[in-house]
Amino acid sequence: ALAKVCADWQEARQEMKQRLAKWRRAGFTFKLELLLRCITSITTGEAMFAALSNVSTARFQQGLKDAEKAIDQCLNLIASRLGLDHDRVFGSRYSLPLLAHYAVLNGGKLPLGKERDRLLYWYIHTFLWGRYAGSTETVLNQDLEAAKTIGGAVDRLISNLRLLRGDLRVQPGDFRGWNRGARFYPMLYMLTRVCHAKDFESQVDLSHHLLGHNSGLELHHIFPKALLYEAGYKKSEVNALANFTFLTKDTNLLVSDELPETYLTRYADRNPALVNSHWIPMDRNLWKIENYREFLEERRKRLAEVANAFLDQLHGGTVPETEQPTAPLLEQLATAEAEEERVLAEVNDWIRSKGLVEGEFAIEVLDTETQEISAVIDIGWPNGLQEGLSQPVALLLNEDEETEETVNQAGYRFFTSVESFKRYVEREVSPAEVLLPLGER
Repeated sequence: ALAKVCADWQEARQEMKQRLAKWRRAGFTFKLELLLRCITSITTGEAMFAALSNVSTARFQQGLKDAEKAIDQCLNLIASRLGLDHDRVFGSRYSLPLLAHYAVLNGGKLPLGKERDRLLYWYIHTFLWGRYAGSTETVLNQDLEAAKTIGGAVDRLISNLRLLRGDLRVQPGDFRGWNRGARFYPMLYMLTRVCHAKDFESQVDLSHHLLGHNSGLELHHIFPKALLYEAGYKKSEVNALANFTFLTKDTNLLVSDELPETYLTRYADRNPALVNSHWIPMDRNLWKIENYREFLEERRKRLAEVANAFLDQLHGGTVPETEQPTAPLLEQLATAEAEEERVLAEVNDWIRSKGLVEGEFAIEVLDTETQEISAVIDIGWPNGLQEGLSQPVALLLNEDEETEETVNQAGYRFFTSVESFKRYVEREVSPAEVLLPLGER
């Protein structure tokens, strides 16, 4: 389909890549195929690329403009209203073709008020239950058909979800996932933003911070990983979603590897609302490491309760309006991500100057058992820098040890600094590559 478009409009691929680069600077990495899918849904009302065969060059060009405007609106709305402000927590990418189609059908804009919030309710459930995880085109066509006309479209979309799931209520067991690739990780992240969880030390709402890479907040293990491993807990228990929360970087460093019964007691004595705002069970016996499994069960119950309460508010249109930023949030996010994006772009330019194939951004590494995302590689070469002749290579910037371990187990030789990566390329890519399993720093 793209070849046909480019035959009539040679600049098509470059024009689309420019849009993808803009979104990548804002922390959202999408593939060319997804943008093409959005254009297809807008210009034809269909999910299948074959439908583009009857689309004129002029219509395709207009479709690209419409898609860019609609995707900008979607990302701004989801980031500002739900707090999902970067790639790792942006679930259900294949809801974008539907949302873009809806916006264009609605006169080039997303709905306001109750209808907007009910559309967001639908969007959240698409990533909670993997609406587009299977037969993407078939399911997307069903939803495009439901949204063929604006009147009653959101009701029909939600009905499609109920046909798949039946009950859309969140249960405590839904938070049994682990690692940042779990489907409910974005939900935990979102609740932190929209329900005004507070930083333990500064006592400031965490919703005041951008949570993307290199900004103010970090993922925090309520029970420290090292102490749990020492106590004999398994990796899936140590990295359980119910053991995650978010804190500012300074507070995370201050808490470090303290036992919960120590640091939670300190903050609860100062202000119980600080700890309670993270839906941490307030029974202090559950803060002891020997009661860790009971702690997880109780916190899952609390997370399910607050998740359902927020979803009910969205569906009913009763979520309070938030103050809109003076500049579009997408622009603010682009500024926050600009430095890392610049570094990665320079690495790709340098690689091309060596006559090597450019890297892929935001490569997803799937867990072999659950098939959920367990890590995201900033930039990598899945087939090696010399395709077919060398092992997969990855560059990881500002990632934790858990991500590094996951990428290593996936067969990548990884580097955590641009300097070490360049030394490797200069030293070993041209000669026969020496295969080493561990990352270089």
